[in-house]
Amino acid sequence: MTSTARPETEPRAGHRAGRWLALSVLVLAVLLVAVDATVLGLATPFLSEDLKPSGTQLLWIGDVYSFIIAGLLVSMGSLGDRIGRKKLLLTGAVAFGAVSVLNAYATSPEMMILARALLGVAGATLMPSTLALIRNIFHDPKERSVAIGIWGAAASAGAAVGPVVGGFLLEHFWWGSVFLINLPVMAILVLVGIKLLPESKDPAPGPWDLTSVALSLVGMVAVVYAVKEAAVHGFRWDIAAAAVLGLGALFWFVRRQLTLPAPLLDMRLFHHRGFSGAVLADLLTILGLSGLVFFLSQFLQLVQDRSPLEAGLIELPAAIGAVGAGLMAGFAARRASVRSTVSGGLVALGLSLAACTLIAADTGVVVLGAALFVGGMGAGLAFTVTADVILSSVPKEQAGAASAVSETAYELGAALGIALLGSIVTGIYRDFAAPAGIPADVSAAAHDSLGGAVESASALPQEQAAALLAAARDAFTDGFQTAAMAGSAVLFATAAAAWFMLRGQKLEDGVEH
Repeated sequence: MTSTARPETEPRAGHRAGRWLALSVLVLAVLLVAVDATVLGLATPFLSEDLKPSGTQLLWIGDVYSFIIAGLLVSMGSLGDRIGRKKLLLTGAVAFGAVSVLNAYATSPEMMILARALLGVAGATLMPSTLALIRNIFHDPKERSVAIGIWGAAASAGAAVGPVVGGFLLEHFWWGSVFLINLPVMAILVLVGIKLLPESKDPAPGPWDLTSVALSLVGMVAVVYAVKEAAVHGFRWDIAAAAVLGLGALFWFVRRQLTLPAPLLDMRLFHHRGFSGAVLADLLTILGLSGLVFFLSQFLQLVQDRSPLEAGLIELPAAIGAVGAGLMAGFAARRASVRSTVSGGLVALGLSLAACTLIAADTGVVVLGAALFVGGMGAGLAFTVTADVILSSVPKEQAGAASAVSETAYELGAALGIALLGSIVTGIYRDFAAPAGIPADVSAAAHDSLGGAVESASALPQEQAAALLAAARDAFTDGFQTAAMAGSAVLFATAAAAWFMLRGQKLEDGVEH
């Protein structure tokens, strides 16, 4: 069973300032990983023009990073228990910086997908340590809630900050610059982390089961691949085979965890209703937010014809809302109740997505900003409180396993948000009717992706180009509206489920409702 020992050393002098400075390092790590999950959204049109990926390759470039992280988080959380969470965090930071260079200078779609996958491996070493270290650094429940609020604000806001960072860089540099920004941040993280972070690990963790590591990775990636491909192409034998492989691997993983004396993940955690409800809400909150930001970035640039920086700034209210709500989430959950705070956050995010069903090419900045602000607030409330609930639902010695589950839900939610909502967008987009007289090769490129339509239209006479772009942009908007409707329905249903599953749940030192 994964466990969390008390830290061998406190942050410098163990005083208040030392704890909060140590938290700043953990927040930097989680912010960077969250930013990297969405920063590519604005760079997609530029990357498409340079590397010329197919529609499927483009989706893989966008989501393989999160798939790999989701598949490896539990394994890396267990590894951190064994070798030390500080050591894993700092080693992962060095690897993350190095692999970022490979991403920046990728020369083909295949190389880019591989580079993003490797970045996911490095990212998976960063995430599991953060919450477990917070549990060890902050022993007072109310102080820990504030720390988790700051951590949650960074994680929620990271998805919205990514487009702003990407927009600024793309205004001045080429698309690879969105990865090179990782290098100085990682350097700061390592240098400061060496001095400020305490080391903690399980004193008797048991062996690291490589079979379980492989099963979790294969199962997660295969299942999400099957879902994504089936939504775009329908069921084929190879997609069905991937689904069977993935489900079989995950089933075997669960069975193996139940029989191992020292499992990577103690499946008995899920017997706790509050824990399971928090994990579900956690996953679907990030699914809604990441899918919204990823496709809205493309809508703003390719449909509304805005610059990358302008598109990023329009999405900034989501970050502002997430940070503000994250910081007051613990207070709200204690004054009202956990279930009303989480359910209210999910409803707010659902309303934000529902508002996106009404957007069009001429929708103004104020409307978009208001919808994003409400969505960011909802995500900040729900995600932060669920992270706190997940930690407080289990004994302290299981904090490492609980942290890995929370972060797996975050990354899987980000991956599924892009994959599932993206599959709806892509499926509807590819069915648009090209205007008469468009050459077959141009039509094929236009149907592959909206970025391909914009690029291929440049070779056509002005009247034909305008007609093709109008049809393609209308189809993309229809797909985005449908995806937003589906996402909002899922979030409203999750809000109802959270209301019942989190009944009686409370934060430590809170009032039970």
